[in-house]
Amino acid sequence: MIEKHIVLDDIDPVVFYGVGNIHLQMIKSLFPKVRVVARDNVIKVLGDEEQMAKLEEDVENMRKHISKYNVISEEDILDIVNGRQTKTDAGKGVLVYSVSGKPIKSRSRNQQLLVDAFNKNDMVFAVGPAGTGKTYLSIALAVKALKAKEVKKIILSRPAVEAGEKLGFLPGDMKEKIDPYLQPLYDSLEDMIPAVKLQDMMDKHIIQIAPLAFMRGRTLNDAIVILDEAQNTSTAQIRMFLTRLGMNSKMIITGDLTQIDLSYNQKSGLKEAIEILSGTEGIAVVKLDQKDIVRHKLVTRIVTAYDTYDKAKKIKTTP
Repeated sequence: MIEKHIVLDDIDPVVFYGVGNIHLQMIKSLFPKVRVVARDNVIKVLGDEEQMAKLEEDVENMRKHISKYNVISEEDILDIVNGRQTKTDAGKGVLVYSVSGKPIKSRSRNQQLLVDAFNKNDMVFAVGPAGTGKTYLSIALAVKALKAKEVKKIILSRPAVEAGEKLGFLPGDMKEKIDPYLQPLYDSLEDMIPAVKLQDMMDKHIIQIAPLAFMRGRTLNDAIVILDEAQNTSTAQIRMFLTRLGMNSKMIITGDLTQIDLSYNQKSGLKEAIEILSGTEGIAVVKLDQKDIVRHKLVTRIVTAYDTYDKAKKIKTTP
């Protein structure tokens, strides 16, 4: 009797097997001529050769489904076994799915412009006020490219401006000093990649999160590279970062030019870079505004109120 081993790579076996092994039991009932034994991430099958081949193909399609959407339902399993497109697959414009199965896609015209710019260019500047989805959407684009094996890694960075990037006075080891500045990046990743898988990717350096100062001297190949909060970079810092771009890589630089935390006499590297590089082939600049805010409705009102205040103050101080 022929025996085969199917390895569930890159997914959480618990999601595949289902609560109380309900998915596994369903698969067994759909393939009565095959004996299925599962342990950890390995499925051992033996029996009818034709059904074994069909089971192996279907399990691989189920694995791909979980890798893409992070979830699978009994209905999805039936659709896959019967050769039908799943309802989830029928969705349009979805970049990736959250760990709860929620579709993540552009939610406004300018957010879609960001997606389109990313697809057509190797470097994209995305600027706009808080809550417009700059960082979240950028990370979704990176996760999608990684899952599609278009790149080998994701590299995320932020300037640790508040502590002058020295970080020495903060308690703990280097990771503990840095993590508070990088937490928003962790939050987005944790929403899109299951915790166990995310930790494994970080351990293997498939996903790397580091402060901007750690980018010096590197050449970033086969990667999606995101610089967040870039309005707080100096001219030298952003120039250093932009020249890290390697082969088969793309960069997204995000920032809010209304929230610059640099000293009053220091020019934002992001603002200067956009002035210098706008119109350069292969580089796109996407500007988001209040209409793109996807947080609580009060955030839109707060941003609008501050914009009005800033404009009035500027008019008042202009001779």
